[in-house]
Amino acid sequence: MKNGFSQGFLWMSIVNPVEMAIDLYFTAGSAPCRVVLLVAAALDLQLNLKPLNLWEGEQLQADYLKLNPQHTVPTIVDEGFPLWESRAISRYLVNKYGGDSSSLYPKDLMARALVDQRLDFDIGTLYPRFAQYFYPQVFGGAKPDAASLKKLEEALVFLNAFLEGQKYVTGDVLTIADLSLVATISTIDGAEISLKSYPNVEKWFELMKTTAPDYQNANQKGIDEFKKLIAQMKAKTEL
Repeated sequence: MKNGFSQGFLWMSIVNPVEMAIDLYFTAGSAPCRVVLLVAAALDLQLNLKPLNLWEGEQLQADYLKLNPQHTVPTIVDEGFPLWESRAISRYLVNKYGGDSSSLYPKDLMARALVDQRLDFDIGTLYPRFAQYFYPQVFGGAKPDAASLKKLEEALVFLNAFLEGQKYVTGDVLTIADLSLVATISTIDGAEISLKSYPNVEKWFELMKTTAPDYQNANQKGIDEFKKLIAQMKAKTEL
């Protein structure tokens, strides 16, 4: 079965100052994959895009398992070095290609620790709570669970508090924490979960749409694919 996740992403065009492009194995619409696309755009890195159709099990092929035994996306291969998990990839790319002065992942110990905390909040709290609430409905035909929704809303309250009086999630400067979190928030928004109760999140989200480098290509097009998938899955459950 073909689906929108494996198509439509060869549009990506990011100019790279380095000689060899980095391979990115990804699935269009995946929030973690869009994190890597956003970070690469912010670093002006070229990516050699390699879409995987998860519905057809392409992530279980032997060649891919040699790269990533967990058979997850995203995975990069940079000069023969494979790495997966989007936040680990983000740190690696900035550390290698961002230069000593990159503010995306600051060198200052306390500033970096705060970025790490926000990244850990995203991967350990916000995104899992969204997934636990929403994906059973889309992929399993489950009814909305009030307790799971309450946990997601609690996580959004936390993020709203992080942003109180701040331009970005760790202060006045865009970091990889913002790029990671906007991939999640845009997914939540794409799932038609209202952000109106979280004014700081809404304000920041609008800012990110205009300040995250190449936001349209790196994130919005994936959100559009995500919405198409949701519509397809809902149509099947309604048959």
